[in-house]
Amino acid sequence: MELRHLRYFATVAETCHFGKAADRLHVAQPALSHTIRQLEDELGVALLSRTTRQVRVTPAGEFFLDETRRVLDAVDSGVRGVRRIGEGQLGLVRIGFTGTAAFSHLPHLARAVGHRVPQVELEVRADLLTVDQCDLLRAGTLGIGVLRPPVAGDDIGFRVIEVEPLVLAVPADHRLAVEPVVAVADLRAEPFVTYDGRNSVVHEAVLRSCRDAGFTPRRVHEAPGTAVLLALVAGGLGVGVVPASARSLPLAGVVFRDLAGAATVELALAWHRESRSPLVTTVLDALEDVFPSVRPEDTR
Repeated sequence: MELRHLRYFATVAETCHFGKAADRLHVAQPALSHTIRQLEDELGVALLSRTTRQVRVTPAGEFFLDETRRVLDAVDSGVRGVRRIGEGQLGLVRIGFTGTAAFSHLPHLARAVGHRVPQVELEVRADLLTVDQCDLLRAGTLGIGVLRPPVAGDDIGFRVIEVEPLVLAVPADHRLAVEPVVAVADLRAEPFVTYDGRNSVVHEAVLRSCRDAGFTPRRVHEAPGTAVLLALVAGGLGVGVVPASARSLPLAGVVFRDLAGAATVELALAWHRESRSPLVTTVLDALEDVFPSVRPEDTR
C-alpha cells in the first residue's frame, strides 16, 4: 500500500465520481480505477459500490476514509513542518548569554523572535563566559551566543551589537556613593570585589583600567558572576567595577556610579560558521533591527 493509493481512494470517495476524481488527480480514469481495485484486493474488502449510474462508499469504505484522512493529514502536516524547518521558520534554538546580558538583552531578543518567527522555541543558558560559549557553539550545543569579544578562532563569526562602559558599584553607605562620577584613580586605596579572573573579558578590562590609572586593584574577594559580586558589594566587602548593564540588576545596598577613565567592553551576537543552520540564520535576521551591528566591519 502506498500513499497514492490512499490519496486516490480519498478523492474518489469525496467526489463519488471516477471521472471527476481523475481530473482532480490529473491521472487517466482507467489507471485510477485499477489503483482502487489494487487497494481493495489488498484489504480484501470493497470500499466502493459501483453501478453504471453512481459510486457510493461502503460502510467499510466510510471507516477507511476517516482513517485515510487522518493519515494524509499527518503526512501533510509533517511535510509542512519539515519545509518550515528547512526555511528556518520552525524549531528550537539554544542561546547562551554572558553575565548580565540575559537581564539586559534577553527580553528584547525574545520579543523580536516571538514577533518575527513565532514557531521558533528558545532555550536559554545564562552566565556563560565567552570561551565556554565558543566551545558550545563549536560542539553544536548552542546555536547563538551573546558574548563579549574577543573570540578565539576564525570559525566563530560575530557582530558587535553594543559597546558598553564599565561602571562603579559601591555600598550605599560608601563615601563615593554621593559622587555622581568617580575617576578610576580614586579607587586606588579601595578593596575590590572582582570577577573570577579565569577567561573573564570584563575582569581583564577592569585590570587594564586600573593599570592605566597607575595602580593594581587590591582584590579581597572574587565572585563567579555579577549577581554574587553585587551581593558582596552590598555586604560592604569592597567596591566592584561591572558592565553598565548591571544596572538592570538593582540590589538594595548597592549604588552605581559612572566611572571616568574606565575601559569599555563589547557585546556581540556569535555563531559557528560551519554549523550555522537556516534556523539560526532566521533568528539572527530577526534580531538585525533590534540589535544592529555597531561596527559593520565586525559582521563576519
